[in-house]
Amino acid sequence: MTELKQIVKESIPATLEKALHYRLLNEPLQAESICRDVLAIEPENQQANVILLLAITDQFDNEFAGELNEAQALIPQLTDEYERLYYEGIINERWGNSRLIKGEKTSIGWYRTAMRCYAKAEQLSSPDNDDAILRWNTCVRILERHDFAPETMTHDIEGGYSDEMPRH
Repeated sequence: MTELKQIVKESIPATLEKALHYRLLNEPLQAESICRDVLAIEPENQQANVILLLAITDQFDNEFAGELNEAQALIPQLTDEYERLYYEGIINERWGNSRLIKGEKTSIGWYRTAMRCYAKAEQLSSPDNDDAILRWNTCVRILERHDFAPETMTHDIEGGYSDEMPRH
């Protein structure tokens, strides 16, 4: 295998801007590669970990369940509890989306798990941060659109819905 070249530490802020740019251009493999270059220099870089996590979830339409495991493995790298919960929700919601596109009824469990994460993240968010609420509402609307009886979800989630992750 050809050896990878290393970027310089001083280029990291501009490099992360490029990673964001490639995600917006729907080039998640490029964004993922850039983040891995940053993390090779600064393994604790929170922005690189988040962009990498999102770039991996951008690829969930593929058939590789390993992507799910890889995205989940990044959660402990995040130092902020709100971010851990919020991005765990993103992973579950996006995996649910990929399962729903494939017609799998198991997607409901992924959305419910995402909603549980968003509910917990909402409790930790600052008063001016509605991101977890917006994601929760999206999940509810998706479930309603696909006749997954969202009226029962609030009770399930707030009433002790299992902390166990859905299995793929």
